[in-house]
Amino acid sequence: MPRADVVICGSGSAGLCAATWLARCGLKCHILERRDGPMQMGQADGVQCRTVEIFESFGVGEELLRESYHVVEVAFWADQDSPGSIRRTGRAADTQPGLSHQPHVILNQARINGLLIDSMDRFNGQGVDYGVKVLDVRVDSARAADPDAYPVTVVAERNGEEVVWEAKYALACDGAHSVVRKSLGFNMVGDSSDATWGVMDMVPRTDFPDIRKKTSIRSKDGNLLIIPREGGTLTRFYIELPPRTNAKEVKLENLQRQAQKIFSPFKADFVETVWWSAYSIGQRYADFFHRDHRVFLAGDACHTHSPKAGQGMNVSLQDGYNIGWKLAAVLKGLAPRSILETYVLERKKVAIDLINFDRYFSTLFKSGANTSPAEFQEGFVKSGKYTAGLTAKYDRSPITSGAEPEGLATNITVGMRLPSAQVVRYCDSKPVQLAESVKSDGRWRIIAFAGDITAPEQSAKLGALGKYLSSPGGPIRTFTPRGTDVDSLIEPVLVGHGKRHSVELHQIPDCFYPFTGKNHVRDLHKIYYDDESYNKGHGHAYEFLGIRPEGVIVIVRPDQCK
Repeated sequence: MPRADVVICGSGSAGLCAATWLARCGLKCHILERRDGPMQMGQADGVQCRTVEIFESFGVGEELLRESYHVVEVAFWADQDSPGSIRRTGRAADTQPGLSHQPHVILNQARINGLLIDSMDRFNGQGVDYGVKVLDVRVDSARAADPDAYPVTVVAERNGEEVVWEAKYALACDGAHSVVRKSLGFNMVGDSSDATWGVMDMVPRTDFPDIRKKTSIRSKDGNLLIIPREGGTLTRFYIELPPRTNAKEVKLENLQRQAQKIFSPFKADFVETVWWSAYSIGQRYADFFHRDHRVFLAGDACHTHSPKAGQGMNVSLQDGYNIGWKLAAVLKGLAPRSILETYVLERKKVAIDLINFDRYFSTLFKSGANTSPAEFQEGFVKSGKYTAGLTAKYDRSPITSGAEPEGLATNITVGMRLPSAQVVRYCDSKPVQLAESVKSDGRWRIIAFAGDITAPEQSAKLGALGKYLSSPGGPIRTFTPRGTDVDSLIEPVLVGHGKRHSVELHQIPDCFYPFTGKNHVRDLHKIYYDDESYNKGHGHAYEFLGIRPEGVIVIVRPDQCK
């Protein structure tokens, strides 16, 4: 019977992101996918700011941004004053300035998955086993506490023949109708409404002026959401259908006819339709997210909801992002197995928040809601931080502090992802985003915002920190495995404030530029300054992050959270 450290059931966003983490850390897994090949046309397309940040951290952000449609502005239309004849009632920024250094973009899920698959292959040759249907997953609870055991049994079928794996861990990333979830006897908790929506990806021919903007239309004939797609002409419509519509009986002609009614007085013809569907809204989450902390549910296997807020693929991918680095740390002997318990603590809360938000957002869109155009726009805009993926806050745990140092950094919140800002790299004066210092490579970071180190008091504090970090009793020497680079597990990063040219390298503790790599040369890329750049102005990072002149030390997890 073949053995595997990790078996991932399903190659959707959650499974591929977890596998990308494992591959990035040099670990192999088995990804079992029932389809015969990679996804060709995905249902999801919205890539929120936080997800773009994650792709950036894996080194594929530029490809994603280059190929996608960038959502910049939202237009609001309604027929409240003249029923049956819509007019524009407002405009707003899609993402409020300052939320993220990355935009909200649109790209087909098949291509998004492809970027992750390419990354896995580039990292360590990891691939996907296609044409493998998972039939059953079970856990031998009596052996689950043994760290060396393979207590998970995964039964699958390939070409009509049964294949069985023994695994240390398994991930259920096999969608809303999860076989793994059903095998474990878990149920989905929640409800569904009688609201039915249709969705179609097509090329419209229309005189509607905002067809290439994200647009919300509310009318007596129903509501419609326009999402421009990549490529210049492809467009997605989410269309509210009449009450008590049976989604299984909906035809493409029903969607087209309903959209044309909502568009009045504008005309819309549908030149080409590449994909369409109809669905009833359901908001549910799994009653359990794990079995013996050996099998974990992720993505649609543990939460389902409507697609209008563009959360599904993103939250699923971020489930995989959360469990992936923790599995890698455990399997490499860098963290105790108990760290896996924090996946459930953190992501079940996110799933419940998602369901509650989806109920609110779906009600906001529902026909007959007593909401004026101005109130609707206000609600839409206020939801922007959530829909950008930037509100997740993890509770106190062994890897998240319960303390919130008052006033030291007012825009850095313990339990949330570290915001980015422009800084200048000291070694070459290149303006970069602070996010470049927190790549997804499995390392923890100690980021020292040391203030102006030309001031004697700040220089003394930085010197004391450097001495501690380099000492035998400090965290770096204590936890870094022998025979590896000194920064292979914990990386010190320095962000100074003031004029970088007034500081010489010898004034900075050498733990911030250690000898590393096969050639054992100094790594000078860990020192940054909040200073004026030559061509891109001043990032004002300290001001943006709310850091006081005396500075602050921030501990950042491998997933960019504090």
